[in-house]
Amino acid sequence: MANTAQARKRARQALVARARNTSQHSRLRTAVKAVRKAVAAGDKAAAQKVFLESQSIIDSIADKNIVHKNAAARYKSRLSAAIKAMGPAA
Repeated sequence: MANTAQARKRARQALVARARNTSQHSRLRTAVKAVRKAVAAGDKAAAQKVFLESQSIIDSIADKNIVHKNAAARYKSRLSAAIKAMGPAA
């Protein structure tokens, strides 16, 4: 356990930050799942719409250093490739 006042305060701050980061990471996973679900449904227009919304979520989480910027770029790239692989819009 933390012995100094400074260490106790940092421990409290770490708990708050961990809760915030966990919540944001969950938001990221939910956004990615929404795009994958739309791709699996086969509706390209809907998938593109959900992807545009998810892109801003992924970028904001990368800006906050919750995930690395390259990991965020990889998520966006793979989701985009999955949508492009769907073929022409129906």
